Amino acid sequence: GGDGAISRNVMKEVIGINKEGPYLGIVVPNSYEMSPLLQSPSFVGDAKKTVSLGTIRKRKGHCGIDWIRHGIATELLLTLFRVKGVVHYGIAGNANPDLQIGDVTIPHFWAHTGLWNWQDSLLNRVWYQPEEIFPVNGTPEIRQHSFWAPVDDYYFQLAERLEVCFSHFDRVRLFGFDKSIHLQHPSSLTPGNEFDRCVNSTTCLPRNPIATRVERGVSANIFVDNRAYREFLFSKFNATAIDMESAAISLVCIQHQKRFIAIRALSDLAGGGSSVSNEAATFASLAAQNAVDVVIKFIKLLS
Repeated sequence: GGDGAISRNVMKEVIGINKEGPYLGIVVPNSYEMSPLLQSPSFVGDAKKTVSLGTIRKRKGHCGIDWIRHGIATELLLTLFRVKGVVHYGIAGNANPDLQIGDVTIPHFWAHTGLWNWQDSLLNRVWYQPEEIFPVNGTPEIRQHSFWAPVDDYYFQLAERLEVCFSHFDRVRLFGFDKSIHLQHPSSLTPGNEFDRCVNSTTCLPRNPIATRVERGVSANIFVDNRAYREFLFSKFNATAIDMESAAISLVCIQHQKRFIAIRALSDLAGGGSSVSNEAATFASLAAQNAVDVVIKFIKLLS
């Protein structure tokens, strides 16, 4: 209604859903990024709703679509439903010259780089501001500040195994340098899972994509297609993935003290690329599928 209240019938349905929880929340930007997940044999749907219910690898989950207000969508998800953790995935621009389109990145920290003040000399001097958060376990009305919002430590450590699953090498890149992988249960993984590298018979990536944890990603309500700004984000912040949603979701999860991780497949160079390197329209579907492959594997590791 006009007062923004949730109807009694909807609340009855929410209560019924929560009786089967808790759930793993999955937040997805849009339909073409969500479709590969819903079409996967690993997903078994329970109902056709705006918030899709089903199971993935025997893990209960919500799949929610929101185009603009991902923070609000995540707030509603965590407020209404019994959710123990949130997995966010999608595609992203790439600021890291060591990586290529199709690679799947898992940043350790996310920042909102769309909150800033103009200063003298226009873009020559910009003051990036931290976000204000109010954790559920904090002092009421006392704000805290957060610029770099970390993903959940356990989820991030678990994601180390994904680097083995989707790598053809004994050593994988982590934060820009090689790091040996030491797993407690290596027999539980199958190294050498391959991503698709070709869109069709004539359009292929230079090498097979990989999954890798990286240090940082940045988000803003800006689609970055500018080489100078992309290079600035990498040199100043060591940012790899550039998107429009992950930081907002991360901050809401921090407020609610819920586990969170973002998995982003690189679909374009965020500006200044050649006709091959910066064809987001060409490689977006491939990148979205690669992200889904990693998400499904990650959920399997949670089981």
